[in-house]
Amino acid sequence: MAETNKTALLVGAGDAIGAAVARRFAAGGYSVCIARRDAAKSSALVEELTGAGRQVHAFSVDARRESEVQELCERVEREIGPIEVCLFNAGSNVKKELHETSEKLFFKAWELACFAGFLVGREATRHMLRHGRGTMLFTGATASVRGSSGFAAFASAKFGLRAVAQAMARELGPKNIHVAHLLIDAGVDSPAIHQRMKAATGVAASEIPQDSLTRTSSIAEAYWFLHQQSRDGWSHELDLRPSVEKW
Repeated sequence: MAETNKTALLVGAGDAIGAAVARRFAAGGYSVCIARRDAAKSSALVEELTGAGRQVHAFSVDARRESEVQELCERVEREIGPIEVCLFNAGSNVKKELHETSEKLFFKAWELACFAGFLVGREATRHMLRHGRGTMLFTGATASVRGSSGFAAFASAKFGLRAVAQAMARELGPKNIHVAHLLIDAGVDSPAIHQRMKAATGVAASEIPQDSLTRTSSIAEAYWFLHQQSRDGWSHELDLRPSVEKW
C-alpha cells in the first residue's frame, strides 16, 4: 500500500495534527500534499520532509470554497498522483456564551468545520471512486458528541461533520471507500493548547503532567492504523484520549 505514486491529501493541515500526519504518511511512502489557507506557513515542514528524502507538496486552499476544493483535488490528481487517502482536519474551536454568539460567528464555525468537510469529502471521494478504492478521514472532537456550555456554535458544527461522515460511510463503504471519523476526546499536546491552558489556568507547559495530553504523533498513528485496516474489519469511528481523561 506504500507505493510512491499513491498520494495523501491533508486539508486543514496546520502545524500540530496536520504536520504529524504528514510526517507519518510520508514515512509510509506516500506523496503528501499539505493544503491549508496559506501554503507558505508549511514551508518549514516541506523543507524538513524534503530534506529527509520524502515527497511533499504544499497548496493554498480555502476549503469553504467549492471551486477551490475542486481545483485542488484535480490538480493533485493531475500533477502528483491518485488520491489514496484524504484527511479533513479543519475546524474552528471557538467558545462563547450563548448570548454572545453572533450570527456571523455561528455561521463561520459551521462553514469551516462542517460545510468545508462536506466539500472536501465529496470531491476527494469522487476521485477515489474512479480508482476503485480510498480512505476518507475526518477529525472529530469531544464537541462531536457533547454540546458543552459555551460551545453551541462549535458543537453544532462538529455534530454536523460527524453526521456527514456517517452518511458518507454508509453510502461509500460498499464501493470500497473507507470513511472514518477520529474522535479526539482530549487536549492535544501542542503549542496552541499549551498557550490556551496557560491563559486559562496559569499552568505552564513544563508543569503539565506527563501523558495527560495526547501527542500529535499518537493521533497520526491512529490515522495510519485506520487507513491500513482490511476491508473485513473497517472501523468507522475511533475515539482517542489519554488514560487520565474523564469521560
